[in-house]
Amino acid sequence: MKPFDWVTGYPSLRMPMFGRNCVATSHALAAQAGIQMLQAGGNAVDAAIATAAAKTVTEPCSNGLGSDAFCILWDGKALHGLNASGGAPAAWSPDYFLRKYGPAERTPMRGWDSVTVPGAVGAWVALSERFGRLPFADLMQPAIRIAEHGYLAPVVVQQKWAAAAGIEAITRQPGFAEFFLPRGRAPDVGELVTFPGAERTLRLIGETKGEAFYRGEIAEAIAAHARAHGGAMTAADLAAYRPEWVTPTAKDYHGYTLHEIPPNGQGIAAQIALGILEQFDLGSLPVDGPEAQHLQIEAMKLAFSDTYRYVADPRGMEVTPEAMLDRAYLAERAKLIDRNRAQVFGPGKPPAGGTIYLTAADESGMMVSFIQSNFMGFGSGVVVPGWGISLQNRGYGFVLDPASPNVVAPGKRPFHTIIPGFLTRDGAPVMSFGVMGGNMQPQGHVQTLVRMIDHGQNPQAACDAPRWRVNEGLDINVEAAMPRATLDRLKALGHRLEVIEDSYQDFGAGQFIWRMGDPAVEGYVAASDPRRDGQAAVW
Repeated sequence: MKPFDWVTGYPSLRMPMFGRNCVATSHALAAQAGIQMLQAGGNAVDAAIATAAAKTVTEPCSNGLGSDAFCILWDGKALHGLNASGGAPAAWSPDYFLRKYGPAERTPMRGWDSVTVPGAVGAWVALSERFGRLPFADLMQPAIRIAEHGYLAPVVVQQKWAAAAGIEAITRQPGFAEFFLPRGRAPDVGELVTFPGAERTLRLIGETKGEAFYRGEIAEAIAAHARAHGGAMTAADLAAYRPEWVTPTAKDYHGYTLHEIPPNGQGIAAQIALGILEQFDLGSLPVDGPEAQHLQIEAMKLAFSDTYRYVADPRGMEVTPEAMLDRAYLAERAKLIDRNRAQVFGPGKPPAGGTIYLTAADESGMMVSFIQSNFMGFGSGVVVPGWGISLQNRGYGFVLDPASPNVVAPGKRPFHTIIPGFLTRDGAPVMSFGVMGGNMQPQGHVQTLVRMIDHGQNPQAACDAPRWRVNEGLDINVEAAMPRATLDRLKALGHRLEVIEDSYQDFGAGQFIWRMGDPAVEGYVAASDPRRDGQAAVW
């Protein structure tokens, strides 16, 4: 990799921050919650859990106590992955939805029949039990205080909250208006927000190490709410839930290795794209020039075509992740790229065989990449009254076509969009990072890694740089800050561009912690994305 250029070259709201203990996420109070745990003698895992709990309160338009989560962490010696996405209720099947809703391509987008078993609380407990240092109840205290005493609604959160308040499919869901619109509207910017009920839930989660959520009083309340509103989730579905420790998938790229959580998530899309881009000398091209952007866009389209065709719960996949990442296969896929025109690609045939992100690192060398989401903003829209539990709508990731590997089935995990990232070099940790925003996540992983690895941009510059987002067919969104000559050339190549001025919703946001040598000596550089209310805290 080229040495970092510490002059960003882009208009920026931030500079990189250096420290031996770091927490980076998109709300200052949540980042401070993590820092408090480090100051109390905790490690990066304790900091990440406290931050994640606080995020359910400070950014409810993106996640909640009913979220799913994924994590990749370096414990100081080895890399570990945690899949805390939940499975479908035992009653779900294609026939269940056909009888209830008639013929359709996929499961509902909102309401109880979009809710799979929530896994985030289970992730917090599993991480704490295996790697944490502080008592679990202590980790909930900052979130409890914020829920009880309140915080002032920030700009981006308020905008997303207000947008959801205008969507009837969300506001009509049981419990939503009572909890999120107590004044009959979204809060104004700077207005005090408190979450009565969530404080009680967080305290009980802490006292019972999550048992009340899956096998106790909270679980009974969730199941009762489902019964009362036509949902299929039961106390037995919740009681059966356990997060799964997994081995992250790995893909080498120009001397580094990108690690992602294996399917049912879409992290493999970033690895496929990098495997295709490895066939080109991107470092020799101007970083913001049309040639480099065109190649990345086309590689991303090829990656998505395979990801959307093959990725599902591993138990239902027709091909293995290893086959999808086969080097020879990706080299053949790269040959499909025409450097002189944009194309629409179909899936290949591999050889047989609403989201928040946070990252934390401590001076012992532990690094945590953690992502948590309700999906599609406020998720299902369902909120369990008296408890403040807003539930994700990850069931919308299923389809009803029995021939699809992603067809709904009891206990099955749906296709998932949220993906924490981790970078190593020669088996040693280099960067814990992530990007928020639906299918922008793997695209953000690819664009930022190319900028840092091939072009030597520092993490903050890679955050600040203009981005593109592949949509469908030839349609892409591009940030207005992209050079005019690049936009004109991309249009000439056949890309159908929509240039976006207000970009925080379209191009995601991310946080990055880059390890600078021996952390006990040199520490880390943290960067956050100003497209949202990103914050990096360093102690």
